[in-house]
Parts: sequence; C-alpha cells; structure tokens
Amino acid sequence: MKLYYAPGACSLAPHILLRESGSAFELAKVDTTRHVLADGTDFHAINQKGHVPVLELADGTRLTEGPVIAQYIADRSGRTDLMPEAGTLARYRVMEWQNFITSDLHKTYAVLFSPALSTAAKATFAEALQKKYAFIDAELAHSLYLSGTAFTAADAYLFTVTRWAPFVNLDLGRLTNLTAYMETVGIRASVREAIKAEGLAQARQAA
Repeated sequence: MKLYYAPGACSLAPHILLRESGSAFELAKVDTTRHVLADGTDFHAINQKGHVPVLELADGTRLTEGPVIAQYIADRSGRTDLMPEAGTLARYRVMEWQNFITSDLHKTYAVLFSPALSTAAKATFAEALQKKYAFIDAELAHSLYLSGTAFTAADAYLFTVTRWAPFVNLDLGRLTNLTAYMETVGIRASVREAIKAEGLAQARQAA
C-alpha cells in the first residue's frame, strides 16, 4: 500500500495506524500548497479533491477520507482494538468519536487556518473549539483513551488534529486531562515513528 501524505496534516492519523497495525506500506509526500508530488506529478491526478490522505492499494485502487481509510487499515489488519468488530456497539462508539472529530474539530481548524478570516471571526471559532475540547477533557477524566483502555483509530485522529492548536494560537494548557492524554499518545512507538518519518520531530507543520 502507498499513503499519500503531507507532513503534520490529517494524513498523520492513518500513517500512525499503518505503523500501529504493522502494515506494509510506503509513503508518497505531497506538497499541498502546489498540489504536486516530489517528482512534479500533479496530485489532482491521484485525487481530484486535491486533499490528503489517499491510500493506494496493491491493485491501484485508491481510498480517500481519513476516517474511511482508518476503518480499512484496521479491518484489513484484523486489529479490532483499533476499530472494533462490525456490528458491535464498541465499533459505533469509535465511529461516533471519528465523526465528532472530523465535523466539530477538524473542520473548525480548517477555517482557522484561512488567512482571509477576520480576527473577530477567528476568535468566535476558537471559542467554539475551546468548548468542544472542554467536553473532550471531561470525557478523558474517566478513561485513558477516548473509548476506554484501548488505543483506537479515533485516538490517532484526535492526537493529529490537536497538534494543530499552537498554529492557530489555541491555548489548551488548562485542560489537564487532555494534556496528559496527548503525552500518553505521543509516547507510543507508532506515533513517534510516524512523527519522525514525516520530519515533525525537527520541524512541525500543520495542514
């Protein structure tokens, strides 16, 4: 398999899961500013949406959208800790978190990264994010990870988007449960390996 990624972007989440599951894969770096690959190939030829992540399978089939790719990686590897078995309530709980992160956190960050957004508008969206994170912080008071004691696809996603907070001047320091959670996730071998592979240990970049 091949993962098309941009350093520090939302593609970091499936990257972590690929390493967590022990899957065989290669990386293809995408310049999301110019929408080209390292060899100059137009990324739109890979994904017409122009966004990472894209997971290319052995037969050339391509999957897009991070939460869907996460489900595929976990199901293909048989890792029901990362994504519980289909039809179980535990799976729906992880999917519930995945949907919350993509709709309430990820999309709000995307707006805050826009240089066209006014200072007042940024303050409004930042306040909304703070409220969402306060909810997450309260939930983490009861468990090590989002769904309990097992690290799941949702944790890889939350960790990825929360790393963007400094880039939009979002101070989450008062949320002690979230801070401890980020430290716990950050020391996992798969996370450290993915961060190092993307060059984020030296220079962090969000997208």
